[in-house]
Amino acid sequence: MKKNAAAALGALALLGFLGAVAVSDAVPISFHGNQSGETAQPLFTPSHPAGTTLRTIDGGAAFYAQFANPLPVSEDYFPVGVWFESALEKDYVAKDAAAGLNVYVVLTPDSDLELVRNSHMYAIPTFPAARASGFALGDEVDMWAGGGDAIWTGKYPGEGPICEPEQAKCGHTVQRRLNAEAPSGVMKYANYGKGVTFWLGDDQARSFINDYQDVASADNYWFTDPNICAKSEGGALNGHLRDLTEEECRLAANYGWTVERVRELAGKDSPVWAFVEVGHPFEDAPSAGTITGPQIRAAVWSSLIHGARGIVYFNHSFGGTCVTQHVLRDCPGDARPAVTAVNRQIKELAPVFNAPFLDGAVTSTGPVDHATKLHDGKLYILSAANKHAGGQAEFHTSCGGSSAVVIDENRTLSVTDGKFTDTFADGNAVHLYRIEGGGSCGF
Repeated sequence: MKKNAAAALGALALLGFLGAVAVSDAVPISFHGNQSGETAQPLFTPSHPAGTTLRTIDGGAAFYAQFANPLPVSEDYFPVGVWFESALEKDYVAKDAAAGLNVYVVLTPDSDLELVRNSHMYAIPTFPAARASGFALGDEVDMWAGGGDAIWTGKYPGEGPICEPEQAKCGHTVQRRLNAEAPSGVMKYANYGKGVTFWLGDDQARSFINDYQDVASADNYWFTDPNICAKSEGGALNGHLRDLTEEECRLAANYGWTVERVRELAGKDSPVWAFVEVGHPFEDAPSAGTITGPQIRAAVWSSLIHGARGIVYFNHSFGGTCVTQHVLRDCPGDARPAVTAVNRQIKELAPVFNAPFLDGAVTSTGPVDHATKLHDGKLYILSAANKHAGGQAEFHTSCGGSSAVVIDENRTLSVTDGKFTDTFADGNAVHLYRIEGGGSCGF
């Protein structure tokens, strides 16, 4: 859990993003919805290869357009946010933009939203504001207030008793009250934590994810949390039968698992966003760590492959060598370069992320997760290792092709009989492919 001091300052969060994923040796998820709440029907005819379906992104491409002062819905925009920053000085806001950030998800109350908008950025604060593109509800209320409907005292962690009676649970009351305070017509966002992902039953978790906000997320910090490998937490990956080993737990693919957990709860009808830490988000402890640049990149890509429609960086360090509320502004090391580089890729590939998924068009064998997108008549295969040691993977596309251009790696692989292989060096390995010389499977 994030340090209580941060929860007490605002204790609020952000929103969600979705898409389908094919996990190696698993059946691709294919159900989706659109912004009207109606079930999106796969565009399939017998002329397409068997088992292939074209599916829109979760919530639909125009999801944000339904709200007041919305986030952009152009194909070249993808939400990349930073959590609980201040926007007071032009130079700092410019530094954030230079790292590829485009939305502030929760801001300090003294932030200048006019400066934010004049800097071509967006804001989702916890307070009503004319220039805001959303309103953030309570952050991690599933953890600090629990899954119940008791009276909320109005207090946050560290301020005194939260619920009445004191031992009762009142998380749903918190979100209902904050939801009622949101300005009319704005997009509402909330971030949740280990209650939704690990501890609560599906009915309680589903209520948190679906009943109060338009976009949701959950934060599980797999690389740095000193407690997450325990049977009662990350043990959710094996049915809470045992603790996870370090190799099972400290794995980028688990960030994708968290996104999938929230997507399943949301019914894949609205965007789910992903949280990735960029520093040392816990006080110093034997099992607490500082995330590395390669881990940041891999966690982001696992989230995107598993359908996240937005990324939010947790920008606070409570331990390690750079204790700060502004990691991306203040800290030396590889976090800012890694975030800047992956954000550049996200910006360049935004039209691909906003394009439909082509489920069933590509299968893979080996230690990888992958998702397939169809944009401008070309197949894009987004892939990342899902085992600590990595390994070799084989991909097979039913849409044909003569080569696979490995994006941003200055190499091209031959495609023979619809197949190509590649090596994933370790659990942080990510490869992105554009298939050339093939078709679109008739779509």
